[in-house]
Amino acid sequence: MSVLEVLAALVVVYVLSGIRVVMEYQRGVKFTLGKFTGLMNPGLRIVLPIIQTYQKIDMRVVTVDVPQQDCITKDNVSLSVDAVVYYKIVDPKKSVLEVENYQYAVSQLAQTTMRNVVGEANLDELLANRDKISDRIKNIIDKATDPWGIKVQNVDLKHVDLPDNMKRVMAREAEAEREKRGILIKAEGEVTAAENLKKAAEKLNKIKGGLYLRTLQTLNDISSDPSTKYIFVPVEFMESLSDGVKGKKNK
Repeated sequence: MSVLEVLAALVVVYVLSGIRVVMEYQRGVKFTLGKFTGLMNPGLRIVLPIIQTYQKIDMRVVTVDVPQQDCITKDNVSLSVDAVVYYKIVDPKKSVLEVENYQYAVSQLAQTTMRNVVGEANLDELLANRDKISDRIKNIIDKATDPWGIKVQNVDLKHVDLPDNMKRVMAREAEAEREKRGILIKAEGEVTAAENLKKAAEKLNKIKGGLYLRTLQTLNDISSDPSTKYIFVPVEFMESLSDGVKGKKNK
């Protein structure tokens, strides 16, 4: 084998050893002698050993669990909050050249931002408007990560853990609120019932014998229970008894 054949064989081996496969969901950031020289699209690509290097970047949506953070709300309530951040790389070049470790950077930024935003909200606002708080955190992180070629798609607050004493206070407050609503509803019902009774009484007074008919109906209703006994005294008897007592007093 001649020297040329040996050299040709070495060149072929050298080139073949630099064959790389970039997946459809990936992009490659290529460097030649340490200098950025372009992006590698999906498919079969050549990276010359020693002279060139590359770094694969996953273009899919990445999920980052933000560890539980101890926060203090605007009204001085201590609580623990954790969240999930969804983001994706939109500029592979920036994600490699502008930040050392974009995954770690996004995680740290999310933790700091979450503590700051929660600290600017009251407890009631945090519990009632969790979506708005999440959107605010998302917008802040998204703006801060633009120079890194990262697009934040969503931020979800997973859990808001309150101290036990605060949970008991909120439970008592909710119970008191329910009792208050029950009393108001009952009072409104009594007012409505009284108005209806007044209207019914006025109509019965206009009808001859209407009150007596209503009295008989009431007696029929209360006498339907055989376990209960009632004693009825005629009105005429009570009136005569009253007249007799008045007559004795006059004498």
